[in-house]
Amino acid sequence: MKILKFGGTSVANPENINRVKSIVSSTEADKIAVIVSAFGGITDMLLSTSALASDQDLEYKKGLQEIEERHISVIKELIPVQKQSAILSKVKSELNVLETLLEGAFLIGELTSKLSDKIVSYGELLSAFIISEFFKSEGLDTELKDSRELIITDENYGKATVDFTLTNLNCSTYFKEATHKITVLPGFVASSSNGNLTTLGRGGSDFTAAIIAAALDAEVLEIWTDVSGMFTANPKLVKQAKCVEHISYEEAMELSHFGAKVLYPPTIQPVLNKEIPILIKNTFSPGDPGTHIAKNHNGNGKTVRGISHVGGISLLSLEGPGMIGIPGISKRFFETLSLENISVVLITQASSEHSICVGISEEDVDKAVVAVNQAFAYEISTNKIQPVIVEQDLAIIALVGDNMKSHQGLSGKMFSTLGKNNVNIRAIAQGASERNISAVIAKTDVKKALNSLHERFFEENVKQLNLFVMGVGNVGSKFLGQIQQQKKYLKKELKLNLRVVGISNSRTMTFDENGIDLANWESALSNGEKADKALFFEKVKSLNFRNSVFVDNTASDQVAQSYPSYLKNSISVVTCNKIACSSDYGYYKNLKQLAKQYNAPFLFETNVGAGLPIIDTLKHLIASGDKVNKIQAVLSGSLNFVFNNFNDSVTFHDIVKQAQEEGYTEPDPTIDLSGIDVMRKILILARESGNELDIDQIENESFLPKESLETDSNEAFFKSLVKYESDFQKMYKVATDANSKLKYVAQFENGKAKVGLQQIPKGHDFYNLEGSDNIVLFYTERYPNQPMIIKGAGAGADVTASGIFADIIRIGNF
Repeated sequence: MKILKFGGTSVANPENINRVKSIVSSTEADKIAVIVSAFGGITDMLLSTSALASDQDLEYKKGLQEIEERHISVIKELIPVQKQSAILSKVKSELNVLETLLEGAFLIGELTSKLSDKIVSYGELLSAFIISEFFKSEGLDTELKDSRELIITDENYGKATVDFTLTNLNCSTYFKEATHKITVLPGFVASSSNGNLTTLGRGGSDFTAAIIAAALDAEVLEIWTDVSGMFTANPKLVKQAKCVEHISYEEAMELSHFGAKVLYPPTIQPVLNKEIPILIKNTFSPGDPGTHIAKNHNGNGKTVRGISHVGGISLLSLEGPGMIGIPGISKRFFETLSLENISVVLITQASSEHSICVGISEEDVDKAVVAVNQAFAYEISTNKIQPVIVEQDLAIIALVGDNMKSHQGLSGKMFSTLGKNNVNIRAIAQGASERNISAVIAKTDVKKALNSLHERFFEENVKQLNLFVMGVGNVGSKFLGQIQQQKKYLKKELKLNLRVVGISNSRTMTFDENGIDLANWESALSNGEKADKALFFEKVKSLNFRNSVFVDNTASDQVAQSYPSYLKNSISVVTCNKIACSSDYGYYKNLKQLAKQYNAPFLFETNVGAGLPIIDTLKHLIASGDKVNKIQAVLSGSLNFVFNNFNDSVTFHDIVKQAQEEGYTEPDPTIDLSGIDVMRKILILARESGNELDIDQIENESFLPKESLETDSNEAFFKSLVKYESDFQKMYKVATDANSKLKYVAQFENGKAKVGLQQIPKGHDFYNLEGSDNIVLFYTERYPNQPMIIKGAGAGADVTASGIFADIIRIGNF
């Protein structure tokens, strides 16, 4: 015999009920028991309508009318016209009784648990009747059986306890004598030994099916729902979640307890004792394999089988010096909660006995606080115990797996993953069986925590980075293009999944939680909201994505000042903006410390040498124990371009203009030609070498006339270059006569730095530096005479974008 249970979404409307009929009629078995829930949404409507009635709000009548219309419309669509009369009459008769019950609640202004059970039961009772009549009208050999006649419970209304001895006897007796192939039964409902209607708790239709399956030693229990089985995580929150095709009873019980809504937690116990397999199937995709739950069915020894969560949790903490070494404190605490019918979902206690912490539903907080404070009133009054402490707006996340106990380090992996993503853990619980590791976190962190853990334990080491890009000019646009081009390669070869979630320029900004289509980012940005740097940060923060990275492609001081906000929220920062790292030494040091404190990388490779691995190489030298004694460098691709192309046949003005037009200089070329840009770069290298230095300590031997330096517009600046052309030509001639070339050189040695134009003779490493190339010579204790040399293109949007890209990849490998 097979037991098939169909949930509310599976019987939500006539179309879905037709799907159910097809599944039942195609099931191969001698006998089939079909347990059905109320039509989707009806239970909630019954609860809200009864609440209105008990509040003496006449709006309850509208709810009742809507419930009636819903059932009548299903009958009229499913049942042939000539067979509708008797069915409609029966349903209307039952709805009249429901109306009487609601009127009673309205008149007395109260809704007892017993009355609530009677009212809410109509969802399943009407659903089972209508579906059984539909099956009959379609020629299926069907009979309706009222579950209240089979399942006997106590009178704990709302969540009754089953008397399995009487229930099993009733079920076996009835089905032994049943002659019809298909028996339709309402889920959720039962009755006490006194004949009073009871219910099995919310979601109890699964339990009904399991009770009957166990009583009859069924071949299989099939739970038909709207998802294709139990998933490694909630697929609504974790898009990469996968169906778990095989799982043990114990693992399924743990997952269902911690929020896997596919299964009602008590369901498994009756069938576990009989070792009856459970199959979770999708009504809307019956061909999917679903999840098979059975004894020792733990997926070929896999460790973590699922990650689940339950929301709406509050922590209660009882603590104080009067608890230490005093027997019975825990007993009184839990007894008090038990007497208030409060279920404890998590327990943790300090080994010092100074405190006990429990997790309960946030709905029970108020009565729990009153009860516990009353129970310990004497100890509180004598300051032996503090009044109960409450923390709210929390959730529990749990790793589940039978084989976790035989694998070391899972807890460490779990907590380090959460820590790296700035998820604060408020409490931890782990059973001796090690089948479950649970942690209490803020409810706002649930999505990030689930995705981070799923990525860590299930996604074949594919790491997702969520990028928020500010600045999409020359460099920014090239950067986005490179991501689009390399996205598939990175996922396949480096196991990195890059998503650009937010983009902003100076005018507009746009966000897409699912990732912006980089083929159409310009259109999305042009249609975005007004740009606001503070709101951009708040949006990044509120999205609270794991592995978030803020990418600054601007030259804005305001943006550079925002880095601490990002880092303090464990949002990594990648920047080509030199302002932050070349500003006040205290600010630079603070950024580095924040990056360590919040485990959020702060990378700025492109601050020096565009895409050249200069800073990264320097870091490795220092980390390996080497010491930098001297740095010599040509660090301005702009100035190198200018002096490589300037000669006696072209004016200095024209070469600088060309450099500006081709993107080698900043929009304001005085930033490059004044030497301030080179000063910033040598300052950063000095600091990364371990030296404390500020920019006003760097000597700048400027080659520009004072008048040029003091101009207040590009137009005035270029006019001044024309005016002093003879001075520039003179510099060129002096160098040429000395068989040398002009290079703008930065140097750091003995704690001092300077920049300036120098004549570089033949044979020097700088002499043959072409185009806009950069070169750095590191003289260290290990490279005292022949320096380590890094040389290559040091300017241009493409190479700068590639340098930013390289920093993103470094974070991916972090």
